[in-house]
Amino acid sequence: MASASRDKLGANQLLSDLTQALGCGTGPHYKADDLRYEKVIIMTDADVDGAHIASLLITFFYRQMPRLIDTGHLYLAVPPLYRLTQGAKSAYARDDQHKDQLLKTVFRSGKVEIGRFKGLGEMMPGQLKETTMDPRKRTLLRVAVVDEARAATGDTVERLMGNKPEARFAFISERAVFADEAGLDI
Repeated sequence: MASASRDKLGANQLLSDLTQALGCGTGPHYKADDLRYEKVIIMTDADVDGAHIASLLITFFYRQMPRLIDTGHLYLAVPPLYRLTQGAKSAYARDDQHKDQLLKTVFRSGKVEIGRFKGLGEMMPGQLKETTMDPRKRTLLRVAVVDEARAATGDTVERLMGNKPEARFAFISERAVFADEAGLDI
């Protein structure tokens, strides 16, 4: 996506619809005063596929609407991955670590039913509203580029999202921590 031409991006119906809905244009045609929304929230499933989609969308905004990020309008919703239930008591956990924390603090004893959401579409409307849509209860992460890391951020986006697979491979190889076979879940 980072390497896609303006014509290719314009031909993508979903991105074209998104750009039209925001009303502010892209690239050199971006007009902050025309932005129709105070918050643009990326909401994807809480799994690896959702993280991939979110990274593609953040890359689109970073490349085509960087001022949207710089002015603090881009957010990432944090939906739960688990629902824990014990009798009438329920809690939601955003990841495995949060689930373990809840099991130690909120549900200290007794049997706890743990349900894993496969995606946002699997949640009941009330659950989605309660956990991800309600401004009083939801968790939003504001997407930002730290000024001191702006150049490094641009390089990282290009290496990971650009059209050179060898740059992506090098980036990952330089930073990967490889597990031994005993630790792999195959």
